[in-house]
Amino acid sequence: MKRSILCSSTLLLSFALVACQPSAQQSAAVAETPEATPAPNLTSMLHNPSRTPANTARDEYRNPVETLEFFGVEPNMTVVEIWPGGGWYSEILAPYLQANGQFYAAHFPQSETRDFYINSRNRYAERIGSDPLFANTIMTEFAPLEQSAIAPAGTADVVLTFRNVHNWYMGDGEEALAGAFETFFTALKPGGVLGVVDHRLPEDRTDDAMRSSGYVKQSLVVKYAEQAGFVLADSSEVNANPQDTADHPRGVWTLPPSLRLGDENRAHYEAIGESDRFTLKFVKPATSE
Repeated sequence: MKRSILCSSTLLLSFALVACQPSAQQSAAVAETPEATPAPNLTSMLHNPSRTPANTARDEYRNPVETLEFFGVEPNMTVVEIWPGGGWYSEILAPYLQANGQFYAAHFPQSETRDFYINSRNRYAERIGSDPLFANTIMTEFAPLEQSAIAPAGTADVVLTFRNVHNWYMGDGEEALAGAFETFFTALKPGGVLGVVDHRLPEDRTDDAMRSSGYVKQSLVVKYAEQAGFVLADSSEVNANPQDTADHPRGVWTLPPSLRLGDENRAHYEAIGESDRFTLKFVKPATSE
């Protein structure tokens, strides 16, 4: 009887040990489990295959990593870029947001009749359809005097506009600025961020200097952003250039990359580099409970 009990106990212990061992199939499954894909970082986006040498050459002046980090852009966010043009910043943002975020490109409106705007929009649309790194890009449109649906209302974490405010002011004056910032406010979530970069006109210059120079006063941008409901959260000098006097024969387009004077004083303007720019971070206030 004692031997029988011992044998039974031994069998039970053996079954328990076998039950605790993973099967060959389970072991293989564990071994084949892929490692988690690391989150993308902005610095790596500077070297993605969508970028051209002509665009990367402008990094030293436009400081894209530092600028986007200042605005708090993360890879899981919904981000809207206003008037992306040829896609200089889109080449960084689209792949950065592709896996876990959402990228909206609010390009020139389809109602536009000028050839430059039509052609720019069409080229951008073609790129979205052919470049895999733009696969998660949704193309919308923006016009400052229209009620543009740049993204579904209240869904964007960040709205970004680079070197565009002066165009709206030169085209339709302060009314255009009022309409633009109201559109951005509508698209953002409570607590969302609006990032603005543009060519800076010194505050002691006359307002007339903004009508054709391509430079705009920081105070004017703050005025209309706050009028729309935004709060100025921070400013950065990351895109400042103290060598730029903001007083050139062909306005801001005298400087690189446009160099509208051609070879006339070219070395001088290339030595200045791109324009002096303000970098402003606004926040849409969170709704009170």
